[in-house]
Amino acid sequence: MNILRWQAATLLRRIPCRPLAYSSFRLSSTSARFIPPAQFNDIDQTPRHQKRDGEFEEKESSDFNPRNKPIPKSPSFYTGRATYHDALIVLQNAVNTIHATLRNLQLLPLPDFARDSLDLHPAIWKPIEEMAEKLECKLTTTRYQKITALLNQLNHYLAVAKTAGYKDLAVRVNDILSEFESGKASLNRNRGKRAPVELDQYGRSYTVGKRKTSAARVWMIPVRVPSVDAPTTIPAPPLATTEIPSSSDESAAALTMEVPKEPITVTASTILVNNLPISEYFRHPHDRERILRPFRVAGVVGKYNVFIIVRGGGTTGQSGAIAHGIAKGIFAHEPESGTVLRRAKLLRRDPRMVERKKTGLAKSRKRYTWVKR
Repeated sequence: MNILRWQAATLLRRIPCRPLAYSSFRLSSTSARFIPPAQFNDIDQTPRHQKRDGEFEEKESSDFNPRNKPIPKSPSFYTGRATYHDALIVLQNAVNTIHATLRNLQLLPLPDFARDSLDLHPAIWKPIEEMAEKLECKLTTTRYQKITALLNQLNHYLAVAKTAGYKDLAVRVNDILSEFESGKASLNRNRGKRAPVELDQYGRSYTVGKRKTSAARVWMIPVRVPSVDAPTTIPAPPLATTEIPSSSDESAAALTMEVPKEPITVTASTILVNNLPISEYFRHPHDRERILRPFRVAGVVGKYNVFIIVRGGGTTGQSGAIAHGIAKGIFAHEPESGTVLRRAKLLRRDPRMVERKKTGLAKSRKRYTWVKR
């Protein structure tokens, strides 16, 4: 048995071995071939072409290959809102840089009194539609508020830089804000402002006051100061001497009461309403007090002559309209009194109006008496 095995092995060694063709072997597996996913097709950036002899040659990367994807210009490309996120990053970087600069200049943080003294003008940004058109993407309210919050912070830093006198820094911040500012900003800023009242050649001011359905035209002129040669004084009464008799036989002692001889200057001012004195036109004291209140608040009682033409409404509306016009006239003559007049709410027109009558009611709120039978 061992001899047969030795002979068979010797015979096999003598048979020449030839390489078998690859095509003679076939795969017997029934599973599908592995197909690499599409994202693996662009891994090889340098395409290769097969020669006739089976070798591969590499082409230069400068040749055009449609499978090569271009590199995005923005790192926010895959967010879907690249322009929005880029603008947000630019604004956030600007806020951080300017904040650090102001801290190095020891301008931040500001104390309360310095923050209140800043000349901060409320900026008017582009509306959400214009902002979305500028950024070329759809903006929701939340995204719009994120942008405006950063812009408002930059606007605050702009006021700090202007107040401190750093013009170069203010110009840099202003260049950023101007891209997001509305084109109608200048018109909207001046919408609530009125032209200042100017005095004519005689020193008179002309203002208009309103209250309910009443309107008053008010002319005010300062009272002429009397000259030194002819002062306006109240003549002093003669010395009054009172003799008190004593019970004794001695002579009675005379007590003398003297009035101070210093002249008392009296300033006389006139308030005419429709060519009538104020006391004749307004019979009720509370109407006259309402008209005189601006003079008392500003501390200029008796300093101006006032001429008024009032139309419409009743006594309450007319007196309120006159007080409104007088307050505006005092502010024109004495601008420093504007603070106290604003705190007293005299420069602002009273927006309250008479409520209309309703159908089925006696008046605006009053109802008719309900009768059971």
